[in-house]
Amino acid sequence: MTLVFVYGTLKRGGVNHGWIEQQQFVAEACTLPLYRMFDLGGYPGMVRSKDGISIQGEVWSVDEAGLALLDVLEDTAGGEYERVTLQLEGDFATPRVEGYIYLRSVEGRRDVGSCW
Repeated sequence: MTLVFVYGTLKRGGVNHGWIEQQQFVAEACTLPLYRMFDLGGYPGMVRSKDGISIQGEVWSVDEAGLALLDVLEDTAGGEYERVTLQLEGDFATPRVEGYIYLRSVEGRRDVGSCW
């Protein structure tokens, strides 16, 4: 099982939650202030930023089959997102937690703050 931080449409109540709902919800969490989140047209993309803020999301325990599905949704093979180790606050500062970083340009995209 892998801990995965989700911050957008995969969260409970989000339009893509069905992709993760069979996995185990762990807790709500926030990143360290190292990231920014942008509106990509119906879904967010989180990028690393030197003037970052804390991004709000959820941590899920995901099995290998679930990770493979998430990688398809996030188009890791096509280079839209990359699954990486993220830096979170509080109880999740120590355990390894992965999440998806957007790899393409966010120029001209609206910064959506800390919560999608």
